[in-house]
Amino acid sequence: MVFSSIPFLFWFFPITLALYFAVPRFMKNGVLFVASLGFYAWGEPKFSVFMLASIAQGYVFGLLIEKFREKIRLRRLFTALSCGFSIGLLVYCKYADFFITNFDRLTGLSVKTLGVVLPIGISFYTFQMLSYTVDVSRGRVSAQKNPIDLGAYIAMFPQLIAGPIVRYSDIAEQLKSRSHSAEKAAAGASRFVIGLAKKILIANRLGELVSVYKASSGSSVAFVWLYAVAYALHIYYDFSGYSDMAIGLGKILGFDFPENFNYPFISKSGTEFWRRWHMTLGSWFRDYVYIPMGGNRVSKPRWYLNIFTVWLLTGFWHGADWTFIVWGLFFAVLLLSEKSFYLERLEKGRFWPHVYLILCVLVSFVIFDAKSLGQGFRTIGDMLGLGGLPIMSSETLYYLKSYAVTLAVAAVGSTPAVKNGVMKLFSAKHGEAVRAVAEPVTLLALLALCTGYLVDGSFNPFLYFRF
Repeated sequence: MVFSSIPFLFWFFPITLALYFAVPRFMKNGVLFVASLGFYAWGEPKFSVFMLASIAQGYVFGLLIEKFREKIRLRRLFTALSCGFSIGLLVYCKYADFFITNFDRLTGLSVKTLGVVLPIGISFYTFQMLSYTVDVSRGRVSAQKNPIDLGAYIAMFPQLIAGPIVRYSDIAEQLKSRSHSAEKAAAGASRFVIGLAKKILIANRLGELVSVYKASSGSSVAFVWLYAVAYALHIYYDFSGYSDMAIGLGKILGFDFPENFNYPFISKSGTEFWRRWHMTLGSWFRDYVYIPMGGNRVSKPRWYLNIFTVWLLTGFWHGADWTFIVWGLFFAVLLLSEKSFYLERLEKGRFWPHVYLILCVLVSFVIFDAKSLGQGFRTIGDMLGLGGLPIMSSETLYYLKSYAVTLAVAAVGSTPAVKNGVMKLFSAKHGEAVRAVAEPVTLLALLALCTGYLVDGSFNPFLYFRF
């Protein structure tokens, strides 16, 4: 089940919400936990066992780590066992066949792959469990005594499928006590509808263009660039829209989840881009991998190793394929080059650093989306005019005209221009009164429009199911 679906919008969430607010405070986490399990089991009930096993081991080892906190060897042993279980489960489900396939290629053997189907959301809830275990071990948080509360944190349906990655320390107090108000619920509903509109009205439309390109036989250099731009905007609106919906649902339920995107395409450098794109993933790797390895407070060769390790893992986290690994290493090289040579010039520049960043991002996402490294490099060659394609074609012009409005709206919407314009409009005299009427009307119109698209059975994939 996904948020952008009729079953979720018109029966799962309304029923869950009614039950959630009907029960007394001490039962709310229980309702949330059960509803989250139902949400997850909707598509693949057998994989609920993996998540329940992860919750169970985290609960037991968390208590053991806290009990033997002063006995360093035991604390480290229990931490290692818990982390080993979490990582082992992720490796088995997500990476086992990748390792077997590459082992076969290296050795010439024919070891049979396991054929494990990737459980949805496992990359996200694994990282949440790892952060919980490590933070308990470090003494940053106390171990959760109530297994239902820990289960509600790990399985919480608003951020289960695609994040943001919410650390236990972010919401430990909210699991005990959180505030509910009409104002907070209204803000959450507004954020949810905006995210839904980004997903249905923009991301899905751009996804159609990407699919058209991939099915096309008469390409051109301009069409390849059109595809690259469409895909970069598509994945942004798809993922940021889902994050908006998750944050909005969290607010309705009384939780405050961290932001995950902050207009990354306005960045001037790859360094800044990754402070704005999938921020919860970047901060997770920073705090649990980069800094423990020594960060930048080490020798230059060791610093290079730290950067490459983080970005190798970042790429690998996204998927078990060499395209993701090379995508991660691409950013490792880019960020190291910037930090070592020209980051200061980028930060002082005005127009050209934005062009530089956009070009780097487009190239990176071509690799990210490719079915193989060979296909990715061929597409980059086509972008550079090295593939023997014509510069322009009638097909390219047709699709450029057909999707021009969507592309323009997506480009403007990826900047703070719309948000700033709305805030300025409503800050004028009588602005609040106008907003009180205009905002709910606009949101209801967007919800109705999105519902119409869903009822019509329009193109509605979700990219991060792959990861």
